[in-house]
Amino acid sequence: MASEPVSVVFKLYCLVVMTLVAAAYTVALRFTRTVSSDLYFSTTAVCLTEIIKLLLSLVMLARESGGCSRWRSTLVENILRSPKELLKLSVPSLVYAVQNNMAFLALSNLDAAVYQVTYQLKIPCTALCTVLMLRRSLSRLQWFSVFMLCAGVTLVQWKPAELTKVQVEQNPLVGFVAVAVAVLCSGFAGVYFEKVLKSSDVSLWVRNIQMYMSGIVVTLLGVVVNDGTQVMEKGFFYGYTPSVCFVIFLASVGGLYTSVVVKYTDNIMKGFSAAAAIILSTIASVSLFGLKITVTFATGTLLVCVSIYLYGLPKQDTSVLPRPDSSKASKEKLLPV
Repeated sequence: MASEPVSVVFKLYCLVVMTLVAAAYTVALRFTRTVSSDLYFSTTAVCLTEIIKLLLSLVMLARESGGCSRWRSTLVENILRSPKELLKLSVPSLVYAVQNNMAFLALSNLDAAVYQVTYQLKIPCTALCTVLMLRRSLSRLQWFSVFMLCAGVTLVQWKPAELTKVQVEQNPLVGFVAVAVAVLCSGFAGVYFEKVLKSSDVSLWVRNIQMYMSGIVVTLLGVVVNDGTQVMEKGFFYGYTPSVCFVIFLASVGGLYTSVVVKYTDNIMKGFSAAAAIILSTIASVSLFGLKITVTFATGTLLVCVSIYLYGLPKQDTSVLPRPDSSKASKEKLLPV
C-alpha cells in the first residue's frame, strides 16, 4: 500500500532525530553546567522549555485542525470545558518537572557519558511500571536484558571515567542520587502518559497542550520556591548564553518527539536511539571534556547497548508454533498398523 513506505520513512526520521537530539542535549547541557562560573537557573530553563513546547504544540494543533475556527473549538472543548483532563495531565507534568531538574543536577555532578549510560536504568523502571500499571507481560529475553542493563550500569559506576576539563566542583554521589530520582520519575511519568494517550482518541497535540499547561504552572512554582529571591535579584534570564538557548531548544524538540514516539513507534526504535545516543555522547565527551575511556567503562557501555537492543526485540509468538505432541500424534495416524 502507498501508506506503508511513508510509515517506514516516518519511523526512520523519528529515529534519526531522537538520536541526534538526545546525544546533543546531553553534551550541550553538560557543557553549559560545567564551563561557566555564572550558572543560569535550571528552574527557569525548565520553565521556558515548557512554554516553548506549549507554543509548538499549539502550532501543530492548528496545522492538524486545518482552520482557525476548528482550532478554537478544539481548544475550548478540550481545555476550557475539560478541567478533569487538565488535572489528569498535571500528574506527569509535576513528575517531569522533577525529572528535568534532576537532570540538571546530575549533569552538574557527572560526566555526560556516565550520565547517559546510568540514565538507562529508566528501562527496567519503565518495564516495572508497564507491568504494574498497564498489566503487560515481558518475555524472558526482555527481563534478561533488564538484568544485563543493571550489570552494565554497575560497571560504569564502579570506575567512572576521569575528567580533565571541568571548572566547577562536583559531587558524584549527588549526581547518582539525582539520576536515581530522574529514573523513577521517567518510568512512572512515561507509562502514565502512555496510558492516558492510548486510552482515548483525543489528538496527541491536545494531550500535549493539556500537559504543558500544567507543566508551566508546576515549573513556575519551582522557580519561585527554589530560586525566587535570586531570580528577582538577577533576572529570569541570568546567565543565558547562546549555548543555554540551544539547550532549551533541544529540550523542547526532544519533549515533542518523546510524545510522538510514545504514540507512533515501538521499543526497537527507542532502543536503537538510546544506544546510538550513548555512543555519540561518549565520542563527543572525549573531545569536549577530555573524557578518558577505561576498560570497565567501555565494557559497561557495551553491555548497556546490547541490553537495550535485546529489550527492544519483539516477543516470540508461541501460540502459532505447532505442538510437539499433537504433531507426533498426527504422524502416527498416517503410519500403517
